[in-house]
Amino acid sequence: MSKCLVTGGAGFIGSHLTEHLLSLGHEVCVLDNLSTGRPENLAHLAGHSRLTIRTGSITDPVLLADAVRDIHVIYHLAAAVGVKLVADDPVRTIETNIYPTETLLRLAVQSKCRFYLASTSEVYGKNPRERWTEDEDLVFGATSHPRWAYGCSKAIDEFLALAYHRKFGLEVVIGRFFNVVGPRQVGHYGMVVPRFVDQALAGEPLIVYDDGGQTRCFAHVREVVQTVVRLMDLPIAHGQVFNIGSDQPVTIRQLAEEVIRRTGAKSAIECVPYGAVYGADFEDVRRRVPDLSRLEQTLGTKPTLSLGTILDDVIAWKRDCLRVERRD
Repeated sequence: MSKCLVTGGAGFIGSHLTEHLLSLGHEVCVLDNLSTGRPENLAHLAGHSRLTIRTGSITDPVLLADAVRDIHVIYHLAAAVGVKLVADDPVRTIETNIYPTETLLRLAVQSKCRFYLASTSEVYGKNPRERWTEDEDLVFGATSHPRWAYGCSKAIDEFLALAYHRKFGLEVVIGRFFNVVGPRQVGHYGMVVPRFVDQALAGEPLIVYDDGGQTRCFAHVREVVQTVVRLMDLPIAHGQVFNIGSDQPVTIRQLAEEVIRRTGAKSAIECVPYGAVYGADFEDVRRRVPDLSRLEQTLGTKPTLSLGTILDDVIAWKRDCLRVERRD
């Protein structure tokens, strides 16, 4: 069994990854500054004999050096996340997403750790292809549009990780996440599924940005973290980039309609211009669909849970949370 460091381990994906690693018998150290991660995401694991939780920032190099001591595998998930957060504070995005990654990569080489880098479909920018393969060109907008700061910063992280693999032989896997959803995800940072579910359960209108014709694919976090851990255990995956997510597209309006149907809500759907939410200089991507051929060829599988199953899981979790809130 391995000793694993999960940066951002109190976040949505990080907490599920931590839970999965513990279920496999690994020892896990979580490092999170709790800026977007939440202690309640790990509350059910409190007192676990193989879990250590450290509160602190990945921007602290002394803390990182101490956290990496005796670690075998680093899962680097900590980052500035969410379209709204990135648009509101691009400086924080760049500072959080680039410098700490380079520090962790250097420490991983010194400690001979394996390294998983959580990247994002945002690195493709506004590439016009119908489906994106891992070797597609990255097509970003103007630097005057802060929306692209996140994708650019994660692309630099990828360049760094691959450079450390080539130069030092670091065992690196890069995973580009495509709209990962599930229990524990909140809608504070622009995440559309929890936002729609919250609005539907409250009997409020579901707010769709632009015309709702944007196309996305949604994967269950459980399948995603299982995929990540399996890739890390395969030497053939080291030094490679993988799209990780679902490849079944749905428009945002269709998503809203499905949430209303599955919650039984009487909510209407209201369209709001992007500019009213993110500012006049915001740009979005109309279609974001991954090609999962590389992932499927490497693992023999890919995420397959249907959108309906995923939404039912999120809705059930949210209803449980609301029942607890009412009792309190």
